[in-house]
Amino acid sequence: MKIVFIGDSITDCGRDRNDEKSLGSGYVKVLSDKLHPLYPDTDLELINKGISGNELGDVLDRLQKDVIDLKPDAVVIMIGINNTLHKYSEGKELDLKKFEQDLISLFDRLKKAGIVAIFLEPFLLPAPDKRRMRKLFEEELKIIDRVAEEHADEFVPYDEMFQGLTESMPYTEYSADGVHPTHRCSRLIANTAIKAIRKHLL
Repeated sequence: MKIVFIGDSITDCGRDRNDEKSLGSGYVKVLSDKLHPLYPDTDLELINKGISGNELGDVLDRLQKDVIDLKPDAVVIMIGINNTLHKYSEGKELDLKKFEQDLISLFDRLKKAGIVAIFLEPFLLPAPDKRRMRKLFEEELKIIDRVAEEHADEFVPYDEMFQGLTESMPYTEYSADGVHPTHRCSRLIANTAIKAIRKHLL
């Protein structure tokens, strides 16, 4: 079974672009290390196609080459945080209507290609410099949650879970900057995502 992971820096996590087998050091690697021992007799191929800085539109633009052309059985997608971040860091406007259209298009193209779509919800932790972004991010999350619940084969929520965890522990346990996961956070992402992935293992 072939599974492609696509998204931004949270998926990328330092992978070697010159090595198709490189999974980076984040949740994809953790997930791979957990999956293979569970299915020793299954031919599992995991491919990391995350690219740091990507927004939803970037993933949509490269969906054919980096996902569909590889003919995977499933794709795991985590994308969306940069659509909010880049408004504040680069002054790019977030057109929520276009965002919704692009997300629907993403799922439609995967469905037509017969690829199982597993969507991992992006999250934003309460780092001081990220709190001003929360309102816009929540507007984006409403779209993500609604569209993914309707169109994805599996939808894995994270934002509410991490918000709850950071009520009793410092957010830095999970992310130094509120966006990029610590190893502890990557393990949590992997442990939750693996439940959705295992439903579709052939």
